[in-house]
Amino acid sequence: MNKKCFQTALVFLMIFFTAAYAAAHCEIPCGIYDDEMRVKMIAEHITTIEKSMNQIVKLRGQKPGDCNQRVRWVMNKEDHANELQYIVSQYFMTQRIKLDTEKYSQKLTVLHKMLVYAMKCKQTTDLSHINTLRSLLKEFHELYFDHSHK
Repeated sequence: MNKKCFQTALVFLMIFFTAAYAAAHCEIPCGIYDDEMRVKMIAEHITTIEKSMNQIVKLRGQKPGDCNQRVRWVMNKEDHANELQYIVSQYFMTQRIKLDTEKYSQKLTVLHKMLVYAMKCKQTTDLSHINTLRSLLKEFHELYFDHSHK
Protein backbone atom coordinates (compact mmCIF):
# COMPACT_ATOMS: atom_id res chain seq x y z
CA MET A 1 0.00 0.00 0.00
CA ASN A 2 2.88 2.41 0.77
CA LYS A 3 4.33 1.88 -2.69
CA LYS A 4 1.02 2.81 -4.30
CA CYS A 5 0.75 5.96 -2.15
CA PHE A 6 4.30 6.91 -3.07
CA GLN A 7 3.58 6.45 -6.78
CA THR A 8 0.40 8.51 -6.54
CA ALA A 9 2.22 11.29 -4.69
CA LEU A 10 5.03 11.22 -7.25
CA VAL A 11 2.57 11.56 -10.14
CA PHE A 12 0.80 14.42 -8.34
CA LEU A 13 4.09 16.25 -7.78
CA MET A 14 5.11 15.79 -11.41
CA ILE A 15 1.80 17.25 -12.59
CA PHE A 16 2.01 20.11 -10.09
CA PHE A 17 5.54 21.12 -11.05
CA THR A 18 4.84 20.76 -14.77
CA ALA A 19 1.80 23.02 -14.45
CA ALA A 20 3.78 25.53 -12.39
CA TYR A 21 6.53 25.57 -15.02
CA ALA A 22 4.05 26.03 -17.87
CA ALA A 23 2.76 29.19 -16.23
CA ALA A 24 6.22 30.51 -15.41
CA HIS A 25 5.42 33.86 -16.97
CA CYS A 26 1.81 34.84 -16.58
CA GLU A 27 -0.59 35.92 -19.26
CA ILE A 28 -2.60 38.10 -16.85
CA PRO A 29 -0.69 40.40 -17.92
CA CYS A 30 1.37 41.12 -14.85
CA GLY A 31 3.26 44.02 -16.40
CA ILE A 32 6.60 42.61 -15.25
CA TYR A 33 8.65 42.21 -18.40
CA ASP A 34 12.37 42.35 -19.05
CA ASP A 35 12.75 41.98 -22.78
CA GLU A 36 16.52 42.50 -22.79
CA MET A 37 16.94 39.77 -20.20
CA ARG A 38 14.90 37.37 -22.36
CA VAL A 39 17.10 38.11 -25.37
CA LYS A 40 20.18 37.44 -23.23
CA MET A 41 18.60 34.19 -22.04
CA ILE A 42 18.05 33.12 -25.65
CA ALA A 43 21.68 33.94 -26.43
CA GLU A 44 22.79 31.85 -23.45
CA HIS A 45 20.63 28.94 -24.58
CA ILE A 46 22.22 29.15 -28.05
CA THR A 47 25.70 29.03 -26.51
CA THR A 48 24.72 26.06 -24.35
CA ILE A 49 23.27 24.22 -27.35
CA GLU A 50 26.52 24.88 -29.20
CA LYS A 51 28.61 23.52 -26.33
CA SER A 52 26.37 20.45 -26.14
CA MET A 53 26.77 19.83 -29.88
CA ASN A 54 30.55 20.12 -29.62
CA GLN A 55 30.63 17.67 -26.69
CA ILE A 56 28.41 15.18 -28.52
CA VAL A 57 30.71 15.28 -31.54
CA LYS A 58 33.78 14.98 -29.31
CA LEU A 59 32.35 11.88 -27.57
CA ARG A 60 31.43 10.09 -30.83
CA GLY A 61 33.39 6.91 -31.23
CA GLN A 62 34.73 7.05 -27.70
CA LYS A 63 34.76 4.12 -25.33
CA PRO A 64 31.37 2.61 -24.42
CA GLY A 65 31.43 4.15 -20.94
CA ASP A 66 31.08 7.59 -22.54
CA CYS A 67 27.68 6.67 -23.95
CA ASN A 68 25.91 7.92 -20.83
CA GLN A 69 27.74 11.22 -20.98
CA ARG A 70 26.83 11.60 -24.65
CA VAL A 71 23.16 10.98 -23.80
CA ARG A 72 23.34 13.63 -21.09
CA TRP A 73 24.71 16.17 -23.60
CA VAL A 74 21.92 15.28 -26.04
CA MET A 75 19.35 15.80 -23.29
CA ASN A 76 20.99 19.11 -22.36
CA LYS A 77 20.85 20.23 -25.99
CA GLU A 78 17.15 19.29 -26.15
CA ASP A 79 16.34 21.08 -22.89
CA HIS A 80 17.98 24.32 -23.95
CA ALA A 81 16.40 24.23 -27.41
CA ASN A 82 13.03 23.74 -25.69
CA GLU A 83 13.72 26.68 -23.37
CA LEU A 84 14.63 28.86 -26.33
CA GLN A 85 11.41 27.85 -28.09
CA TYR A 86 9.42 28.57 -24.94
CA ILE A 87 10.79 32.10 -24.63
CA VAL A 88 10.20 32.80 -28.32
CA SER A 89 6.65 31.47 -28.39
CA GLN A 90 5.27 32.08 -24.88
CA TYR A 91 7.06 35.28 -24.06
CA PHE A 92 7.59 37.16 -27.31
CA MET A 93 4.99 35.78 -29.72
CA THR A 94 2.18 35.42 -27.21
CA GLN A 95 2.75 38.35 -24.88
CA ARG A 96 5.11 40.95 -26.28
CA ILE A 97 4.47 41.21 -30.03
CA LYS A 98 1.17 43.06 -30.24
CA LEU A 99 -1.16 42.54 -33.20
CA ASP A 100 -0.91 46.20 -34.21
CA THR A 101 2.83 46.58 -33.69
CA GLU A 102 5.08 48.09 -36.32
CA LYS A 103 6.91 45.48 -38.43
CA TYR A 104 4.59 42.80 -37.02
CA SER A 105 5.03 40.28 -39.82
CA GLN A 106 8.80 40.78 -39.96
CA LYS A 107 9.13 40.13 -36.24
CA LEU A 108 6.91 37.04 -36.41
CA THR A 109 8.83 35.72 -39.40
CA VAL A 110 12.17 36.01 -37.58
CA LEU A 111 10.73 34.43 -34.43
CA HIS A 112 9.23 31.57 -36.44
CA LYS A 113 12.60 30.95 -38.09
CA MET A 114 14.16 30.83 -34.61
CA LEU A 115 11.64 28.15 -33.60
CA VAL A 116 12.48 26.13 -36.71
CA TYR A 117 16.25 26.40 -36.23
CA ALA A 118 15.95 25.47 -32.55
CA MET A 119 14.11 22.36 -33.76
CA LYS A 120 16.90 21.66 -36.25
CA CYS A 121 19.38 21.93 -33.38
CA LYS A 122 17.47 19.17 -31.61
CA GLN A 123 17.68 16.97 -34.69
CA THR A 124 21.40 17.31 -35.46
CA THR A 125 24.78 18.52 -34.31
CA ASP A 126 25.13 20.79 -37.34
CA LEU A 127 26.81 23.95 -36.01
CA SER A 128 25.56 25.99 -38.97
CA HIS A 129 22.20 26.05 -37.17
CA ILE A 130 23.89 27.82 -34.26
CA ASN A 131 25.21 30.51 -36.59
CA THR A 132 21.75 30.91 -38.10
CA LEU A 133 20.16 31.22 -34.65
CA ARG A 134 22.66 33.88 -33.64
CA SER A 135 21.99 35.84 -36.84
CA LEU A 136 18.24 35.55 -36.32
CA LEU A 137 18.53 36.70 -32.71
CA LYS A 138 20.55 39.72 -33.81
CA GLU A 139 17.98 40.49 -36.50
CA PHE A 140 15.12 40.18 -34.02
CA HIS A 141 16.93 42.33 -31.48
CA GLU A 142 17.36 45.10 -34.05
CA LEU A 143 13.72 44.88 -35.20
CA TYR A 144 12.29 44.71 -31.71
CA PHE A 145 14.37 47.26 -29.85
CA ASP A 146 14.77 49.81 -32.63
CA HIS A 147 11.01 50.23 -32.52
CA SER A 148 10.45 50.03 -28.76
CA HIS A 149 13.17 52.52 -27.83
CA LYS A 150 12.07 55.30 -30.19
